[in-house]
Amino acid sequence: MLADAVAEWLRRESFAVDVAYDGDAGQERISIYSYDVVVLDRDLPGMSGNQLCRSITSCCPQTRVLMLTAAAAVRERVAGLALGADDYVTKPFAMVELAARVHALARRSAAWQPTTLARGGVTLDPPGTKSSGTAITSPSPARCSPSSPNTCAPMAPSSPPRT
Repeated sequence: MLADAVAEWLRRESFAVDVAYDGDAGQERISIYSYDVVVLDRDLPGMSGNQLCRSITSCCPQTRVLMLTAAAAVRERVAGLALGADDYVTKPFAMVELAARVHALARRSAAWQPTTLARGGVTLDPPGTKSSGTAITSPSPARCSPSSPNTCAPMAPSSPPRT
């Protein structure tokens, strides 16, 4: 499979790589893990690559999307970029060029730092930001001590913040 060949090449380039063979599996991974770059085929089974691209750009603005597809016409490339893709590579392609593009996107992704982190029903507002170290899990939040940020104590939703 092409996905496996691309994954192996990128691993040789020192990237950590996960592979999802359909859009639904891709959506599940995006909802659980944070990625710097997603190499995305527009013609995925299940949820389409177009739908997944929209989902990634709305929920994970730090994640860069590279569309990798056989849809090579100018209007298709423009449409892919309009969906939120950061780059667009058509098949056939050179693996060395794909790796260079992924490296370039990863450099841009690393500079983005959110104030509040949210993933899989957990929201973390690190110390020194708006709420000064609050981790919120559905349904009850936890307070993290700035002196020991690895320790969070559960709080009842109605409890006032402790100092």
